[in-house]
Amino acid sequence: MFPLQTVLVPHAPLSLHVFEPRYCALMDDVLAAPDQAFGVVLIERGSEVGGADQRSALGTVAAIAEAMATEDGRWGVVALGRERIDVVEWLDDDPYPQAWVAERTEPAWPDGVAAAVDLLVTAERAVRWALGLKGALGEPAAPATIELDPRPAVAAWQLVHVAPLTAYDRQSLLGVDDPIDRLRLLRDLADEESAVLAQRRRGPGST
Repeated sequence: MFPLQTVLVPHAPLSLHVFEPRYCALMDDVLAAPDQAFGVVLIERGSEVGGADQRSALGTVAAIAEAMATEDGRWGVVALGRERIDVVEWLDDDPYPQAWVAERTEPAWPDGVAAAVDLLVTAERAVRWALGLKGALGEPAAPATIELDPRPAVAAWQLVHVAPLTAYDRQSLLGVDDPIDRLRLLRDLADEESAVLAQRRRGPGST
């Protein structure tokens, strides 16, 4: 398990610079395993380095796509989010964090359901608008023109990944099982963020 101060969602990329000895040991073991995957959970309180953190019980499997070792034993890793997992029990952190986990069932995408089609369109519009405002303020964010996967179920998760939200908002979205409910919450969160960004762009004292 790799606790981080970021939220990984299914179908989203994850880039890691691994330098702490225990996580370098984790990478050694993961890359030697057939699956070459590990679990990622959000650190709700504490730091990524040194332990003594409070971790979420819901995370995502990260499948390694690329890994490069440096001469001094560090790792550069690119992984892709796969299925969601629930932590059943945390085990010993020696030599690195470990846990018993259970895969969380992903409901099928509601093909042909008008509400799902409409919500995907409105959620995408809301996220792109928020990204555009973020860019206009000169703040780091994905481009508002980012291309999404043509598969709706994948595109919906990609929108969760790129939306300019806090880690805690993204964690809330990760925990919503129903795709329609998730899109509805994503749309609302993106609209709220856009309102804040628009106010900041107008400047102090404006209404």
